[in-house]
Amino acid sequence: MTSLIIQLPDRLLELEREQEVSFGRGGRGGAVDVRFDDPAVSRLAGRIRAVQDYWTISNLSSRATYIVENPEGGGEFLKVAPGRLNMPVPFEISRLVVPGRDGQMSVTVFAPEHVYVTDATHHGALTTQVAFVLNESSKYFLVLVALCEPRLRDGASVMLPSVPQIVERLRHLESCRDLTRSAVNFHIDYLARTKLRVRDAVAESGEEKADWQRAALVSTALRFNLVREEHLGLLPSRVPRSGAAPTEIAHPQMIETIAPRKRR
Repeated sequence: MTSLIIQLPDRLLELEREQEVSFGRGGRGGAVDVRFDDPAVSRLAGRIRAVQDYWTISNLSSRATYIVENPEGGGEFLKVAPGRLNMPVPFEISRLVVPGRDGQMSVTVFAPEHVYVTDATHHGALTTQVAFVLNESSKYFLVLVALCEPRLRDGASVMLPSVPQIVERLRHLESCRDLTRSAVNFHIDYLARTKLRVRDAVAESGEEKADWQRAALVSTALRFNLVREEHLGLLPSRVPRSGAAPTEIAHPQMIETIAPRKRR
């Protein structure tokens, strides 16, 4: 099982337990796995190491302090001081921020499923692991709820919201104002590969089916009751606020019909 996923602009790096990658400016024979092209970043700035259900970071710079943010939390962050080695990072989803002369550079790191104590583990008994571990306060879960919304509202619906429709559906949430199409695509791929572990219908059948990931995610989430009707409350209201202009929604099935009130 993959221990750690590092999201880069052009690819994903997958690390198994005890593997590590280096980051920095690189050059002069010192190649790095994650390159930050900025003259203020050390050639070998640091290392990321996968452990168990967390990861560690080493700051090999003699001057710069790095920040590890929790983008799903309430402004939580860690400071990684110069020279700090093997600092544990407890967040399930993290953003490593490295300062540079031309601005800040960052990569997103996804840790494996976290382990929590139970009564059984506390008393030393064998436990049964949870099949699907989802963080209901995360952005990837909001994307999953938006995917499932048409089926939750109408069990006969066969609609699959597109990526632009998901961006539009979530953009009124404070945490999703900067959500982009590429970010939604990554969350869908992360859910399919890591969280719900859906199989690739294209690879199995040999048929071309562009929507297999979204269809498989909706089917799995609803079949195993991972997304339920009460989760619709996590989405922004589809009813315009008083005095606000109505929001145009791309697909008619995404519009909730409201019966006009009768005048007395």
